[in-house]
Amino acid sequence: MGLERRQIHVAYAYQRIAEEIESQILEGTLKPGEQLPGETEMAEMFGVTRSTVREGLRRLESEGLVCRPTPRRLVVAIPRIDRLSTRSGRTMALMKVTYRELWQVTLKTEMLAARLAAEMAKDDEIAALKSLHEELTGAEGNARRTIELDGRFHSQVARIGKNRVLGLAREPVAHLLFRGFAQIAPFVPQFYKRQIEAHSNIVGAIEARDPVRAETWARKHIEDFWRGVQIAGLEDEAAVKNVKALS
Repeated sequence: MGLERRQIHVAYAYQRIAEEIESQILEGTLKPGEQLPGETEMAEMFGVTRSTVREGLRRLESEGLVCRPTPRRLVVAIPRIDRLSTRSGRTMALMKVTYRELWQVTLKTEMLAARLAAEMAKDDEIAALKSLHEELTGAEGNARRTIELDGRFHSQVARIGKNRVLGLAREPVAHLLFRGFAQIAPFVPQFYKRQIEAHSNIVGAIEARDPVRAETWARKHIEDFWRGVQIAGLEDEAAVKNVKALS
């Protein structure tokens, strides 16, 4: 067929600098906590102006790959999970993912998170989880507060299991799904009590170090949430529509 004519896009110099530094961070050449050279030194290293270096560093800061402990020091950082979660959540929002898609994934991740938590939990972690559950119980009837505490509860369960990959994978998905609670509660007033009951049993199973029971109650909890989604008629609705109302 021959060569096709296509537009060639040349990356800006600041993008190339950001990509090079990011590559060295991912390779391990630059390690978390390591201080980067000053802008003047980097400008000489890369053969560009200080303003070009500064623009590349701004991009890395926005990505959470570098941070400034002081105005004059720039160090390599590990991106915080909430930043990564926000970025993934925005991508899913643009894709207009549905409650059905979110639920299918959340069912698996929350079951695994509960199982791992029961296997790995320490006494102080269980105490913190109990405290969160007490706050949730006290927020019965308050949708906004319930959603906030519910998200913290499930994130804490995942952290107890000490699997960072699971934490990264589940956070943005669960965040979008569970915020649908505000749309479900008006159709299912008893949903508050059912949520409290499920959380209580998950906490009890984790405290008893019973992974099977913890996994079972996590499954029941997420399946119950799906029944609420169905009653509210949200199965194939884009979850992002309902997130905006609570932002």
